[in-house]
Amino acid sequence: MSRYCGPRLKIIRRLKTLPGLSKKKPNFRIEPNRKKSQYRVRLKEKQRARFHYGLTERQLLQYVRIAKRSKGSTGEILLQLLEMRLDNIIFRLGMALTIPEARQLVNHRHILVNNRMVDIPSYRCKPQDMISIRDQQRSKNRIQKNIDFYQRDKMSGKVLNHLNLSIQKSQYIGLVNQIIDIKQIGLKINELLVVEYYSRRA
Repeated sequence: MSRYCGPRLKIIRRLKTLPGLSKKKPNFRIEPNRKKSQYRVRLKEKQRARFHYGLTERQLLQYVRIAKRSKGSTGEILLQLLEMRLDNIIFRLGMALTIPEARQLVNHRHILVNNRMVDIPSYRCKPQDMISIRDQQRSKNRIQKNIDFYQRDKMSGKVLNHLNLSIQKSQYIGLVNQIIDIKQIGLKINELLVVEYYSRRA
């Protein structure tokens, strides 16, 4: 799967805070007060969602199409689908510092879901799914370092109410309690503008 390998701080400086893309925070420039077209506003929101969750254009369009076929608010369902991806769940649990790092953990077969190895970052987690680390010292050391980083910097609050992280027999266990409430996401992404951007293609 193709993924963005360019300068991340340049993207963050243009699209503002994207915690899933990089843990670094650039110095933001003061932008001149220019009138923005509706297309540009929608494009920016679409790009923020795409880069934060680390998706290709085709993947995001596919998620919008799935959300439109589902019952309920298309925007809310879209964000729920993105938040329930395995790579995002690992990021939210604090096992990875960014979503690209979480994707690498999954691709390299460090992650188990319900005690079964899953190497697909887009795997859609469901309530009561249990996420654990493969019984390998290298995997545990890497994830332990990430969790210690969040505890040291007081960033462990990133674990949301729909998730639970515990230690059982010196093993980190993440549990998906329920489908996420989009009010708890904490991302400044207007999902309706993303849906509107794809309205003619979805």
